[in-house]
Amino acid sequence: MARIKSVQALYQVEMTGVEPAAAIEATLEQDEKSSEFLEKLVNGTLEHQSEIDGRLEGALDHWSLDRLSRIDRAILRQCVYEMMNLEDVPVNVSINEAIDLAKGFNADEEAGKFVNGVASRIAAELNEDN
Repeated sequence: MARIKSVQALYQVEMTGVEPAAAIEATLEQDEKSSEFLEKLVNGTLEHQSEIDGRLEGALDHWSLDRLSRIDRAILRQCVYEMMNLEDVPVNVSINEAIDLAKGFNADEEAGKFVNGVASRIAAELNEDN
């Protein structure tokens, strides 16, 4: 659930320019508390966004980041943040979660395949860097 709420918050930040804390709060149900993981995903993704976007631009064949839907950008940014910064989350888990998010948020069945391709390319690059 934290990943879903994080994508929603990242989308809202990009769409409206609202502060991350307010975006997180808007994703919570009545009487629901934010989690440390949710806040780490949102804040970490936003803190590292320029580096993440650079990696995404390099991994997008014949596409640019601004041509992606905002929801796909949020999903991919979050996935790349996880792969780069959360050592306790295996890379394949981050990719699989991103694929599931893409399938859940998009009506287009190709969205999961697209996210898988881009995320896998970045995972391979990160593996080469280490």
